[in-house]
Amino acid sequence: MTGEHTTTDADESSLPSPADEMTATGAEGNVSDVLQASDEEAGLVTAALAAQVAEQKDKYLRLYAEFENFRRRAAKDRQEAEHRGMSHLLKGILDTIDDIARFAHVDPATTDARTLVDGVALVERNLLKSLAGHGLEVVNPVGQPFDPARHEALTTAPAERAEEDGTVAQVYQVGYVLAGTLLRPARVVVRQWNG
Repeated sequence: MTGEHTTTDADESSLPSPADEMTATGAEGNVSDVLQASDEEAGLVTAALAAQVAEQKDKYLRLYAEFENFRRRAAKDRQEAEHRGMSHLLKGILDTIDDIARFAHVDPATTDARTLVDGVALVERNLLKSLAGHGLEVVNPVGQPFDPARHEALTTAPAERAEEDGTVAQVYQVGYVLAGTLLRPARVVVRQWNG
């Protein structure tokens, strides 16, 4: 048996059988098919995600444009409302401005001091009446209790009785409130009881 190759059971098991060769070739085909299918799925998923991103970007751009239009409209509306409010206020005090102009051009040689004082007092009353119609309130707290939220104490004065302690003795400068908002506190002298 020289020159003859003998195969043992162990050798036969290490050789691929024709069935094994077919399985290996089929597996390569299956792997190739699976990879091709995965690429197609990935392509579909990528295309779907790209479409969603494009849709969201379009929504964002439209929303941004709407917001910018709203912002411009709101600014324009606010400006127009301010102009309407100012013109309403100015119309209310035009008569008072005319009265001031009349008193500014009187001849001092023909007008006595009492007439001028009365005229200025009338102009002041008319102006305050007109501004009160727009929500302005004068804060003149003589004899009232001192309120630090609406008054500014400049100094103190002695109180004659204990009941007067903490009340306003004198107003140096009246304050103003517009629609519930303090524009300027009244500057006052406050009584203080030293007992």
